[in-house]
Amino acid sequence: MRWNHSETKSWGMFLLAIWMIVTGLQPFIHVTFINGGLISALLAIASGTLLLLGR
Repeated sequence: MRWNHSETKSWGMFLLAIWMIVTGLQPFIHVTFINGGLISALLAIASGTLLLLGR
């Protein structure tokens, strides 16, 4: 079964889901990324902005 982005409501919800998964897994996988906090913050800002715009 292939996953299709059309199954999600919007890009904002898609980015929010990715942000929640990444943020939730960080304490368990003990993998650090260069500027990981910045990437997480940018995902949160992008998803929040898209949700406010209704996209």
